[in-house]
Amino acid sequence: MTNPPQFTWDDLQFFLAVARTGQLSTAARQLRSSHATVSRRIDRLEFTLKVKLFERNPRGYVLTAMGTRFVETAERMEQETERLRTDLADGSMAQRGLVRLSAPEGFANFFFATVLPRFAARHPHLALELVTIQQIMSLSRKEADLSVVLDEPKGGPYFAEKLTDYHLQIYGSRDYLAKAPGITSRDDLLEHPFVSYIEEMIFAPGLDYLSDVHPRIKPQFQSSSIFAQLTATRNGLGLCILPYFFASRYPELVRVLPEEIDLKRQYWITCHRDLKQAPRVRAVIDFLREAVRGEDARFVPPYITAAGPQRRSDAET
Repeated sequence: MTNPPQFTWDDLQFFLAVARTGQLSTAARQLRSSHATVSRRIDRLEFTLKVKLFERNPRGYVLTAMGTRFVETAERMEQETERLRTDLADGSMAQRGLVRLSAPEGFANFFFATVLPRFAARHPHLALELVTIQQIMSLSRKEADLSVVLDEPKGGPYFAEKLTDYHLQIYGSRDYLAKAPGITSRDDLLEHPFVSYIEEMIFAPGLDYLSDVHPRIKPQFQSSSIFAQLTATRNGLGLCILPYFFASRYPELVRVLPEEIDLKRQYWITCHRDLKQAPRVRAVIDFLREAVRGEDARFVPPYITAAGPQRRSDAET
């Protein structure tokens, strides 16, 4: 009598990869395998367990209710396996695998990308995917292992930790301000074109800046990309609310009403609680925390005090 097939830990790795990506091809790339092999492993796992784990449709693989429950079991096994690997290997070899990090465009391009060489040197066996599309990636559906977000998650099975405060001011190019009407009060801002986000595409409350400055400001140019907003402002299209940590890099940009207007926001790092102790995820969390705190002057301007924005001399502006 032939023994029934038994699933292995490898099968669970294939299952988790498909559960997290929803695509055979993406899972195959992460696992350095083939589309056919991934499909065969999933079929074998379902046959062995005698349960349907995925619904197949033209858009990809969607977890069934039983598949969603099985993810929790498989992830606990994954964590225990990685913990054992940590015990058996030295510290530098313990952090292996792939981590997908979702982050806002500004944070990703103007901060995290600049410290990536340090990350790669410290964790040569970790592969990283950085997602900057303007939407909230779903941690519950495993679209991302980790997310940097502007608003602290409320409820749900998530770990969250504040990374840093950051400050924003109104900026305009020197050329634009030299030709435009003077600005001495918030009401004067209504005489100037603004560059901002597309209102319907603001994916986090923390990005709704204009209402905090003046309720009657109507932007003339809107973009879902902060980089496009920055470029338009540098080219003299109008005024824009920009984070200090990258607007301050451009000498052609000047702060407007600096003693009066300063907005403060926060960046948070969050992940599903089940993944928090996975060595590969922990490595990214620890690195981000250290990198931000080591360069906090990037995010909080030197002229900001507990009493609020302070006046700077013309030479400093």
